[in-house]
Amino acid sequence: MASQSTDACGFFGHHHRYTPVDDHKQNLTQIISSIQKTLGTLHQLYLIVSSYNVAAQLPLLQRMNNLVLELDNMTRLADKCNIQVPMEVLNLIDDGKNPNEFTRDMLNNCIAQNQITKGKTDSFKVYLCFANSTINS
Repeated sequence: MASQSTDACGFFGHHHRYTPVDDHKQNLTQIISSIQKTLGTLHQLYLIVSSYNVAAQLPLLQRMNNLVLELDNMTRLADKCNIQVPMEVLNLIDDGKNPNEFTRDMLNNCIAQNQITKGKTDSFKVYLCFANSTINS
């Protein structure tokens, strides 16, 4: 029976090589986590402020400090991540619309352009067949 070799960590099989894609995924995961923490902190702040009393002052200050720290962390993470967001998407968000509308519209435009191109290609094929039959007769 053949034995499998293990690496220094005791894992079988192929070694996983580090790639820039892995780094990008890790950065994106960290940014998503930071956004979720920030949203949670903002919700906690809202709850504290909406029913504020003097006893809530310390928790309020702690949450505000947490928010500042998380926003600072988000800024550092953003420096490592290069994500291009079209202005149209940001404008949709500013208008209170769903950014998926941009994706839907882009796909619909691509489908329409594809149909136009297919129509031109089909017309050209018909023309070539007609031209060949005319030349051959």
